[in-house]
Amino acid sequence: MDLDEKTQEKIKELQGFEQTLQSLLMQKQAFQMELSETENALSEITKSKDDIFKLTGSIMIKTDKKAVQEELKKKQELISLRLKSIEKQEDELSKQTENLREEVMKKIK
Repeated sequence: MDLDEKTQEKIKELQGFEQTLQSLLMQKQAFQMELSETENALSEITKSKDDIFKLTGSIMIKTDKKAVQEELKKKQELISLRLKSIEKQEDELSKQTENLREEVMKKIK
């Protein structure tokens, strides 16, 4: 089947969109895992009545519970913002991909 040059370009563009979308999904998954770990750490710190230790390099250092909580809360907020940004990009790219896919399918049929 011979496709015109414009259709071939759109197919290449569609492949690029799909690769970018796949990359975004991988980033999103990584941030979701990091957010989950941060939330678990916050939960454990809240439950703890004992001293808190923080891993720094290859050693553990006793640290202030409130300082670690604040640090983890800031990290949680930052990760949440990044996730929202990625989700917006994902939604927009998904729409563009679907529109382009429909366009290409019309040309192929």
